[in-house]
Amino acid sequence: MSTKDTGPWPEGYARVVLDSVDSTMAEAARRAAGIERPTWIMAKTQTAARGRRGRAWVVPEGNLNATLIFRPEATAQEAAKRSFLAANALFQALSIYVAVEKLALKWPNDVLLSGGKVAGILLESSGQGPFVDWLSIGIGVNLRHVPEGVTDAAFAPTSLAAAGGDIVNPAEFLATLADAYATQEAKLLRLGFDRIRDDWMANAARLGEVITARTGREDVTGIFDSIDKDGNLVLITGTGPRAIPAADVYF
Repeated sequence: MSTKDTGPWPEGYARVVLDSVDSTMAEAARRAAGIERPTWIMAKTQTAARGRRGRAWVVPEGNLNATLIFRPEATAQEAAKRSFLAANALFQALSIYVAVEKLALKWPNDVLLSGGKVAGILLESSGQGPFVDWLSIGIGVNLRHVPEGVTDAAFAPTSLAAAGGDIVNPAEFLATLADAYATQEAKLLRLGFDRIRDDWMANAARLGEVITARTGREDVTGIFDSIDKDGNLVLITGTGPRAIPAADVYF
């Protein structure tokens, strides 16, 4: 294990780099009780990574596997909005290494690069009082490799390198991402979620176009109008606006 800082790093954030772990999300949960400041945990390899709804997340060495764990003063609903901060930070970090016009944000938790999925975000929290005890934001980014064997994805995976972006190692990218995320937290504190929401929507994929949201109980098709103050997807359907809290999006 290494905790050595190499290169610029945001003030107030810690960093832990592991050679191998089952998943950085699981490692974050194990370390939660001892966390004293926001901490990024990165692993060179993961043996049991997972994505949204328990899906497997394939992580070849050379891609980024990282989790940020911290203690926000936030309810569970407010903490969940951090997925949009993470998406904005990922967009900004990736735009340093690839042409920005190739990037787009897909609700709720993905980043697209030339139409393929290049990054995903997963949130977990714990707490029994009005505020969460801790929040983990897991982030996987295909920097160098396109995962193999992914056949059931709505959007085929791609990688930064495969899409013509710069070759960047995970540690360098994490430093870029951590700095971008710290900026998002500062924006949230000073300007509120409305600013985060506006920044996210400025880079949203298929805004104003017809998309389909699959909730598990039904498919809802409509015009992608916005996300609301709670982060719900708002579609304009034949029966009027629909606010959708959780779904997989297809277009």
